[in-house]
Amino acid sequence: MTISRRDLLKVTAGASALAAIGQLGRTTAIAAPSGSYRAMVGVFLFGGNDGWNMVIPTDARHPQYLASRGTVGIAANRLTALTGAPYALHPAMAALRPLWDEGSLALVLNAGTLFAPLTKATYQSRADLRPMNLLSHSDEQAHWQGLRARDFATDGFMGRLTDRMGTSAVPSMISIAGSNLAVIGKTSSTLVLPSTGTLTRSGYSSMSNAANNAKNAALTTFSSAAGLGDVAEASARDINASYDQATTANTIISANSTLDGYFVNPATGAALTSDVARQLMRVARMIDARGSLGHGRQTFFVSQGGYDNHSGQTNGGTNDTGTHANLLGDLAMALAGFHRAMQAIGMAENVTSFTMSDFGRTYRGNAQNGTDHAWGSNHLVVGGNVAPGGIFGAYPDPVLGGATDVSSEGRFVPAVAQEEYIGAIARWHGVADADLPYVFPNWSTWSTGGRGPLGLFRT
Repeated sequence: MTISRRDLLKVTAGASALAAIGQLGRTTAIAAPSGSYRAMVGVFLFGGNDGWNMVIPTDARHPQYLASRGTVGIAANRLTALTGAPYALHPAMAALRPLWDEGSLALVLNAGTLFAPLTKATYQSRADLRPMNLLSHSDEQAHWQGLRARDFATDGFMGRLTDRMGTSAVPSMISIAGSNLAVIGKTSSTLVLPSTGTLTRSGYSSMSNAANNAKNAALTTFSSAAGLGDVAEASARDINASYDQATTANTIISANSTLDGYFVNPATGAALTSDVARQLMRVARMIDARGSLGHGRQTFFVSQGGYDNHSGQTNGGTNDTGTHANLLGDLAMALAGFHRAMQAIGMAENVTSFTMSDFGRTYRGNAQNGTDHAWGSNHLVVGGNVAPGGIFGAYPDPVLGGATDVSSEGRFVPAVAQEEYIGAIARWHGVADADLPYVFPNWSTWSTGGRGPLGLFRT
């Protein structure tokens, strides 16, 4: 999918203050929303996470799970059991079990991109109701982030959400994962922060060569706009406002913070060094600074890559080691550390983290100990306000070729639409019902006929 220069300029690229020109006319502070502070933290698992090995049935379905999964199935005695639930987590995700026990983790089963409610029969007979280009990484990433399953999107749900909820001098929509579709709005702007280091004029350092020194000097001259006319002066004001934003953000992300101490391996006590952990550390810092930033609501986009495991997903044997185990272990420890950090500042009930991914994987493992592109998948929601022991959606029949498998390999029609899943989080976040059709262009399809937001939260 192509994003125009106009859309791209709506994002403040943290790697270069020059891209802050996209902030033109968007830095006016407004009052924070009424009510208590809320933050939503979307964690996108790029490549297509195998949710069927992230959340696994432990009841009478487990033998069929093993038979159908084949080369990637995990034995029951290896799983991270969840108290009182017929499901377990991948063995590498033990760091999340305490969150389940305290009621801060919910499961969403078989969620995915849907344009309209589908059965296996309607999927086969109504191509016009299927999302466009299913099984394509770029298209399905755009469907998750833009929520237009039958059309091209040039803006994302986080951007549209912020359009309606407002921003402040330092944008309340923050990405620690680069410039992604999800954080492009029609009127709102994004602050993009690096997962390490600080915001700089990338490529224009005075420590560089003569050409870069000249560029830097020209930019400095332009930012003063002395005698250059109204347009130049307006541009200069916004460039300088963006530099001010960078200065504010750099102060927050570079200062010492006790919150980093919560991001540790619970088994060894070693500090977490994965990129997803570093991103969530920075989210924790920005939340801790919410008061000085004037943010009553904050929206964050975080990511973890590496999930396109066509081969080597497991190392064989018990199938609980390998690439996928390493990814899920890093994810679980990062989410657990982030939640503990939120508890430390009294914000656990005000912050919700949730996973997204391109698509799920085939239920049947392939000959290379991997899985291939599929459709529906399982997801996690973490926060102090989630419904304790919450399990939402419907796990599919694990028999290959069964009632919701549109192939013979386990490509399941989703039971839960993104609007029902993310819509519940958006409503909790404070999006007014009148604004939900703006944030979710296909909202009318998923708010009638007995469909609607999942009951993810206690309140």
